[in-house]
Amino acid sequence: MTLILPDLCDAFGEEITVLAPIFRNFGARRAFGGPISTIKCHEDNSLVAAAVEEPGAGRVLVVDGGGSDRCALLGDNLARKAAAQGWAGIVVYGAVRDVQDFPEIDLGIQALFAHPRKSVKKGIGEREVAVTFAGATLAPGAYLYADDNGMIITPRALL
Repeated sequence: MTLILPDLCDAFGEEITVLAPIFRNFGARRAFGGPISTIKCHEDNSLVAAAVEEPGAGRVLVVDGGGSDRCALLGDNLARKAAAQGWAGIVVYGAVRDVQDFPEIDLGIQALFAHPRKSVKKGIGEREVAVTFAGATLAPGAYLYADDNGMIITPRALL
């Protein structure tokens, strides 16, 4: 799949919502996209760990961590599991860690920043709910596309 966000924006204009440019691209896959699966959690990555054990089937896991800068919600071990299970990418509205290993993992990863501390694991959070951040609402089943230019969402597959 050739994915270049400016070209998609030019071709599909009104169908696209562009997320605010607040994310960093950490992953080996510099461009990725697919149907959205969501998690809403705060400083607890238990649901992230459970999700990456499931077959990803080309989906993008969107994790709304509330933008917390106190701990990471994704590290190298979970990223490796996600890649092995066929997830296209993971977007974290919050922090990630072990970023030195991400270039070796065949997965798209975008997040706000890196943080060395791991999260707690209490099993608290929600799955498959609409989440809102970066000026957009991301709903399960919608499509997210990302590259070094940023991220966009659309209600249907564009590629």
